[in-house]
Amino acid sequence: MDCEQIGPPAPRPCASCPYRRDVPSGVWHTDEYEKLPRYDAETGEQPRVLFLCHQNDGDDKHRRMCAGWAGCHDGDELLAVRLAVLAGNISPETAQAVVDYQSPVPLFDSGAEAAEHGVRDINTPDSEALRTMEKIRRVRSDIIETEPA
Repeated sequence: MDCEQIGPPAPRPCASCPYRRDVPSGVWHTDEYEKLPRYDAETGEQPRVLFLCHQNDGDDKHRRMCAGWAGCHDGDELLAVRLAVLAGNISPETAQAVVDYQSPVPLFDSGAEAAEHGVRDINTPDSEALRTMEKIRRVRSDIIETEPA
């Protein structure tokens, strides 16, 4: 994999980032929120995969690491970042960008806190959450619309 395939975090977390305090609850699928607390674990117990920005399709050539993820967690302690450098999936400069990242917008203090907020209204998202979901569907070609649960 080319080091340039996965880029550094954006300057600010996207408007639908599950780590942002101002994003409405219930925007993402439960499976996405369940991923967040796993990165709160001790380094050796964390997921080995990078947490990428939800604004790009999974195979998009412009994909990058999630800025909210980088801002919420201590980049020096993220196992996925260490492994990605060793595997050549990201450059050392991109890894340093994660370590140095400071969010310009308020984020939750942990993945668990972000997940708890995210799932709170998952069965009854408000109008703001529904608008956010529609914006995401317009950007992401790999997201299919499903009927509410």
